[in-house]
Amino acid sequence: MERVELGELVVLGARAKLAALRAQDAGDAALRRRLADRVRSRGVLVYCEAADEVRAFGWARE
Repeated sequence: MERVELGELVVLGARAKLAALRAQDAGDAALRRRLADRVRSRGVLVYCEAADEVRAFGWARE
């Protein structure tokens, strides 16, 4: 059985964590692009009454 070095585990764990963060960032960026495209094409479904209620009751941040 081969011995596992702690330093190697730390480096491998850091690389795996970085890869996961980069993948998440890429996914988030893709979602932002899709939303921006929908807004530009006026393809966003909006429930106007709900938006007015949020404004009226102060649930939205200024």
